[in-house]
Amino acid sequence: MKITLPDSSIREFPAPVSGLALAESISKSLAKAAIAIKVNGEEKDLSFVIASDSAVEILTKDHPAALEILRHDAAHVMAEAVKELYPETQVTIGPAIEHGFYYDFHRETSFTPEDLTKIEKRMKEIVARGEAITREEWDRDAAVEFFKKQGEHFKAEIISSIPSNQKISLYRQGNFIDLCRGPHLPSTAKLGTAFKLTKLAGAYWRGDSNNPMLQRIYGTAWATEEQLQAHLTMLEEAEKRDHRKLGQQMGLFHFQQEAPGSVFWHPKGWTLFQKLINYMRAEQVKAGYVEINTPDIMDRSLWETSGHWEKFGENMFTTQAKEDRVYALKPMNCPGGVQVYKQGTKSYRDLPLRIAEFGKVHRYEPSGALHGLMRVRAFTQDDAHIFCTEDQITVESKVVCDLILKIYRDFGFHDVRIKFSDRPEKRVGSDAVWDKSEAALKEAVEATGLPYSYNPGEGAFYGPKLEFVLRDAIGRDWQCGTLQVDLNLPERLGATYIGEDGQKHRPVMLHRALFGSLERFTGILLEHYAGKLPLWLAPLQVVVASITSDADEYVQTIVKQLATLGVKSEADIRNEKIGYKVREHSLAKIPYIWAVGKNEMEAKTVAVRTLGAQGQEIVDLKACLEKVAGEAALPA
Repeated sequence: MKITLPDSSIREFPAPVSGLALAESISKSLAKAAIAIKVNGEEKDLSFVIASDSAVEILTKDHPAALEILRHDAAHVMAEAVKELYPETQVTIGPAIEHGFYYDFHRETSFTPEDLTKIEKRMKEIVARGEAITREEWDRDAAVEFFKKQGEHFKAEIISSIPSNQKISLYRQGNFIDLCRGPHLPSTAKLGTAFKLTKLAGAYWRGDSNNPMLQRIYGTAWATEEQLQAHLTMLEEAEKRDHRKLGQQMGLFHFQQEAPGSVFWHPKGWTLFQKLINYMRAEQVKAGYVEINTPDIMDRSLWETSGHWEKFGENMFTTQAKEDRVYALKPMNCPGGVQVYKQGTKSYRDLPLRIAEFGKVHRYEPSGALHGLMRVRAFTQDDAHIFCTEDQITVESKVVCDLILKIYRDFGFHDVRIKFSDRPEKRVGSDAVWDKSEAALKEAVEATGLPYSYNPGEGAFYGPKLEFVLRDAIGRDWQCGTLQVDLNLPERLGATYIGEDGQKHRPVMLHRALFGSLERFTGILLEHYAGKLPLWLAPLQVVVASITSDADEYVQTIVKQLATLGVKSEADIRNEKIGYKVREHSLAKIPYIWAVGKNEMEAKTVAVRTLGAQGQEIVDLKACLEKVAGEAALPA
């Protein structure tokens, strides 16, 4: 039997061999560090026996795939700790997630923060025991009976839903046994102690509000203590940067129960929102786009034809008019854009036709999933739909990629990753059309010379897509822009153009969003900059504050001059001490506070306080006006 290792070397064995034995044959240190193996690309336990010629990779804690295994084990160890401390608790589901893990429990008594401390302590004791983690295959019905006898009715329900002829894999560690596909570490000792339980939350069983409410315990787990501490520091920083708190401090927006998932924009917040639109509008004009606007409410039949009703129907808001027609608030702008394109005959000479829309869309999100500006039910997309020929896909896609990256740089995002997402399981269109779409988009992203990674099965239901992921100032990733190649929707909605041959042809439709959701992008910006927005973005750029009432007229004169230069400013001539004014405006994240009194008025100067800086600087008024006007200009 031949085993091919990642360095292409081959090891031969006379009989089947386990992953651990393979590691031992290479070196004792590797066997000690090993936590799992990959056999022909599939992750397996270290105890898995390799019985035929295979490509095998031995995973250690520093392998990219190791974290998910560690986090899954942390979930199992947490469940074991909970069962030891609170035996009446039922376990349900506990997966690994980004940055950590969670487990959902059913228990009459609510867990408390003090309970989390006890559970975390017991988890470390379980790690210290070094319990062997072993995989067992059970008959499905026997597994159901076992968990019923244990009082684990939720687990029994999960197993009952599995086909009766299918073997069930269970994992045992100490006295705890759980349903799982694996793989897992060889023992609890391999987990280490670089984990921490972080918070409690509620979750309905199987996500259905008609089912019992469960208690979810979240945790984070890492390969090393250093990685754990770095993550906890990032969480602390993220808490300080929470856009919901910043939005309140800066007077930008609020939410209330009468309109869940919808934003109440205040004057400053709406100014910031409009700045984003105006910036994007200017960039799109330079790039040859025309702008449209389409109805918010359209007949159900249009959404059925487009395929959105089948895909998104349960997440669409609908209304029934007096004539018994069913209408839907649009969840996407695409079908409306096609209707505009279809007005009048289009020739190949009209293509590419770039049509942009700042369209308000509505999607039902469960109330528990709503999260400030980041997850809402009503939001504005900076959509554009480029209608082009198949020969133009590569060039147009490259232009879009270049535009996206330029825009992100203007907003201070220089670390951008691209993901290529191909066909999802639930989709419209033939495989032949998908083959053509995926090949065209792949060619386009490769033509940019930009590195990208694969995100299998995550394309839109009508076509493959590129996802642009931004990394913010504290290392978090945010998926924002998208570019999608669509050969399906133009056909479903009857879009055509007249080719050089005089015949009708289907255009290709490129779907493009750069911010994605303007609401969400606003939240990302606030957290990226911790509220200290660049001057050109700040909704209020300068506050001119009087030190004494003698300077009130001078304050008003400066504010008028700033307005003439296009700088957004306000006068603060309240009868308050200057220290009070400075603290209040600093909390509101005003970039510049210009303090002026009798001395400054006579010398035609201002005392400039810059947000985040210590002290103040006395500057000539004319020079100060020129400087701030330059900083307030939109990026070129």
